[in-house]
Amino acid sequence: MSAAASPRSSGLTDMTAVTSSPQPTAAASSGPADASDAQAGRSATIGSAVRSSAERPAPIPADPAVGRWQHTLLDGRVQCDLCPRACRLREGQRGFCFVRANHGGRIVLDTYGRSSGFAIDPVEKKPLNHFLPGSRVLSFGTAGCNSACRFCQNWDISRARDWDRVGVEAAPERIARVAADSGVESVAFTYNDPIVFAEYAIDTAAACRELGVHPIAVTAGYMSAAARPDFYGTMDAANIDLKGFTESFYWSVTGTHLRDVLDTIEYAVTETTAWVELTTLLIPGYNDDDAQLHAECAWIRDHCGVDVPLHFSAFHPAYRMVDVPATPLDTLVRARRIAMEEGLRYVYTGNVHHREGDATVCPNPDCRAVLIQRDWYRIELNRLVGGRGGVCPDCGTPVAGVW
Repeated sequence: MSAAASPRSSGLTDMTAVTSSPQPTAAASSGPADASDAQAGRSATIGSAVRSSAERPAPIPADPAVGRWQHTLLDGRVQCDLCPRACRLREGQRGFCFVRANHGGRIVLDTYGRSSGFAIDPVEKKPLNHFLPGSRVLSFGTAGCNSACRFCQNWDISRARDWDRVGVEAAPERIARVAADSGVESVAFTYNDPIVFAEYAIDTAAACRELGVHPIAVTAGYMSAAARPDFYGTMDAANIDLKGFTESFYWSVTGTHLRDVLDTIEYAVTETTAWVELTTLLIPGYNDDDAQLHAECAWIRDHCGVDVPLHFSAFHPAYRMVDVPATPLDTLVRARRIAMEEGLRYVYTGNVHHREGDATVCPNPDCRAVLIQRDWYRIELNRLVGGRGGVCPDCGTPVAGVW
């Protein structure tokens, strides 16, 4: 994930499972698998999923850890339909993500009800700048990932093969109750990609909504069309990584495919009520050239609208890309300028100290008043208050977001 850091010790280790969670089968074979304006104009009711009659939710098994998107093949293998990898697993085999396996002829999420850690963060750290700015978020993750990013900041979690890494038991209802009792406004599924623990995330999101806590997904968006309605239908907000804008970059650096991510982003923005922001981690020499940036921003404008916030974040050497230099501030400033030239209204810089790139300004070109001033994740000034879709107090121009 591009923006999330590993969870620190949070003082929330009193999490205990209210319902028993399935224990991972340590002896299982780990053999390889075969492997616009839409956002601003949506309903003001947060949390009501938009579905067509063809988008019926996947059936929920009696055991919540059983995968909800799978089918059995003629040769007896079971295919996981959660993400585009479509792993085809024999008994005892694990998928690419490692945490989903074939147990007894059905795919099971072995990390259901188990977390790698918890922390309370500002919502700006997700990053989300237009969703309840200044509010607090209970962040948690599990282990495993269906991407293979060479620059992963949380590789010790995403590539974990040790079940002790997810040693904190926490049922969905327990997480929601701790969040509500702690006075935080939201719960974020982060650190590793919540796509791989979708059943756990969906059940936790439902429990959170019952207590008035907002569910947030921080994800790379590498998800199948079949799973998108169930997942995004339970989220109030999401930050989705758009890691670059060429297929060659996506395949060589992340092990995934650009088209699937674009389809997920467009679906989340135009077909659900979730508030969506996008993040691109700019890696020097890989995805920071002008042509790629212009193409990315034009696609966002044409397919998602000009009101979807975009965050350009600085890369720092990590995991298998320690020989690549950190992103210069000038690159982020240039990318932000290109995005605004392409018509995007809300463009931010991240992982650097840049007050101009931290600020939310009025989109009216004749006004451009500073409406929210941030210093890193700290809110110094917030002139947007009230319900969904605040307005500039100087000129009355609507500002897209959940305020």
